[in-house]
Amino acid sequence: MPIGRTRFGPAGRPINYKGPTEKIPEYLKTQEGLDAFEYQAVRGVRISKEKAEELGNNAKEFDVLLSLHAPYAINLSSSSEETRKASIERLVLSMQAAQWMGARIVVFHPGYYGKFSKEEALELCITALKEVNERASSLGIKHVFLGPETMGKLSQVGSVEEIITMCENVPNAVPVIDWAHIHARTGGSLRRKDDYLKILDIIEKRLGSDVVSNLHCHFTKVEFTKKGERRHRRLDEEGYGPDFEILATIIVEHGYSFTIISESPVLDKDAIVMKSILERIKNTIKQT
Repeated sequence: MPIGRTRFGPAGRPINYKGPTEKIPEYLKTQEGLDAFEYQAVRGVRISKEKAEELGNNAKEFDVLLSLHAPYAINLSSSSEETRKASIERLVLSMQAAQWMGARIVVFHPGYYGKFSKEEALELCITALKEVNERASSLGIKHVFLGPETMGKLSQVGSVEEIITMCENVPNAVPVIDWAHIHARTGGSLRRKDDYLKILDIIEKRLGSDVVSNLHCHFTKVEFTKKGERRHRRLDEEGYGPDFEILATIIVEHGYSFTIISESPVLDKDAIVMKSILERIKNTIKQT
């Protein structure tokens, strides 16, 4: 599971990139100095095996770590059995595509509470994910983690506690920590170093030091209402949080090897900004 170092990259195509998807890793590494890429299958898993393998080979050549974001049309806690089954199938297809391209993790949104209690919805998600693992295993899919993501709206299954509980109960599941979603869901709670450290400490205590040291994260600033996330904001926009500098300081001080995926409206541009912030803090700490 170790990824070696903290890596940065965009959630989707770089904003000024005009070439084929399978050559994105080369562009990220040679033109922008980035070394992670989250392929977006959010509208459906449509990439062919051939193209996925080309993308994977390009990523290996240029040392870019791949992940895959599964379709948004996943609701493992739906009151409709048909919807739950279709969601399971979409996740299995995502894992298959991830294996073709050599992606480390499939990121996904677990579902909504709907008419269920929080406990009932969480249990439905856990049951469905166990079935996903069984289906994936029967197809020979290996070495791909399931990554339930912390969610930004209060109507969604995806609090920190819920995501950790899923990972405790589902083999092959590791948390995807979206710091903007946590910030929005909790009314802007990520203000100080301790606010981040409390979350990281809980993950370490319940899932282990290896998991917390190699977290897959999403980061951007966020606008929110009392219902949670409203929209993503650029890092240079004042008046919004969370502050990446705090997280970067923690990463350096603890020697973590996170993957930081930018979900900012300017994607790769803010990934570059975050990388530069981390490097500056690293150099400052070295000099003290």
